[in-house]
Amino acid sequence: MFVFGNLFSTIAHILDILLEVYLWVVIVRAILSWINPNPYNPLVRIIYGLVDPVTYRISRFFPTRIGMIDIAPFILLLIIIFLQKFIVRTLFDLAIRMR
Repeated sequence: MFVFGNLFSTIAHILDILLEVYLWVVIVRAILSWINPNPYNPLVRIIYGLVDPVTYRISRFFPTRIGMIDIAPFILLLIIIFLQKFIVRTLFDLAIRMR
C-alpha cells in the first residue's frame, strides 16, 4: 500500500505546483489588464490564451461585471485557492493514511 501512498503524494505535489503557477499566471493577467501591453508579444498571447478561456466560461455562468470592473479573475483565484486547500490536502492526507 505504500506505493499508492507515494503515488498520491506525488500527484498531490505536482497538482499543487501546477495550481500555484496558474495562480500567478492569473495574477499577471490581471496586472496586464491595467496596462496596455503589445498584444502581438508571444508571452502576452500565451498568458491571454491560458487565462481568458477560463474567465470567459466563468462569465457565462455568473454576472461578473460590476460597472467597468470584471471580477472573473478574482473568482478564478478563489477557485484555485479552494482546489489547493481542499483537493491537494485531501490527496496528501490520503497518501499519509496509505503508508
